Amino acid sequence: MPGGRLSDQEREQIATGLVDGLGFAEIARQLGRPTSTVSREVARNGGAAEYRADQARTSTWARARRRKPVFHPAASPPADQHGRDPRSMTDFAGQFAELMVRTGVPRMAARVLTALVTADSGSLTAAELVRQLAVSPASVSKSVAYLEGLELVRREREGSRGRERYLIDDDVWLQTWMTSARTNQMLAETAQRGVEVFDRATPTGARLAKMAQFFAQLSDDMTGGGLTESVLRDVLTVLAALVHAARPLTVAELSTALDWSPERVAEALRNADQRPDLAGPVAVLRLADGAFVAGAAPDRLTPAQRDALNSS
Repeated sequence: MPGGRLSDQEREQIATGLVDGLGFAEIARQLGRPTSTVSREVARNGGAAEYRADQARTSTWARARRRKPVFHPAASPPADQHGRDPRSMTDFAGQFAELMVRTGVPRMAARVLTALVTADSGSLTAAELVRQLAVSPASVSKSVAYLEGLELVRREREGSRGRERYLIDDDVWLQTWMTSARTNQMLAETAQRGVEVFDRATPTGARLAKMAQFFAQLSDDMTGGGLTESVLRDVLTVLAALVHAARPLTVAELSTALDWSPERVAEALRNADQRPDLAGPVAVLRLADGAFVAGAAPDRLTPAQRDALNSS
């Protein structure tokens, strides 16, 4: 059969044909075999000048006798030092990276970002990334540069001549959110300039006007109606200070502890009061004596839940 294994007689015919100067196609025609079968047989057994039927037979027999590797199911890896299941963590990392890819992040950059996000230290060296992801140093370097451009990753050198570590800051998502908001604002401003160029009364001008309105509203929604990154940081810092102190603090006490001006503290407290959604379940509460304390947001717990907690 054309697709079956070559017989000893066919190998002799191939050897004779090569000695007679026949080409692979002619030898294959005589054998009733595909030309590729003859060419592979000759190539794997020394080439046209060195092909010998007996040696080809011996080599084929040896290859057939060669043991195939046997793969055994891997045993479940032991839990890590925190008792977590490595398989579950690996599955999550794959899902997280795939989600990043769907949002437009290149696959290699998504894998690097995932490795950093899921590392307890929040940082890894280039060598650690190469070893963990089984990729080349060049791939890691290119991906880190891409993530740096998005302000998701930063570099930090260990010592004056030490190796570099790549880190994710705790507030990286806030930075990303604010960067996205600024981008939307730039799109709105650019579209508005286009309205002036093309005239709002024309189809192009009207289309650009709608675009400007859309991105302006989107930026406004993302930044809380003009809320800037510095304002948001101040609100969260004041909340953190009140939570850490676990007692009422006055504006003067907060000013001293944070090394801020009283006006800056008062502004942060005012913004926290006006935008209770910024801190989630935590809110700044003003006491009768004028001091401030961090407590549960009024709308987070029902009266029954509060009574139950107070009596426990």
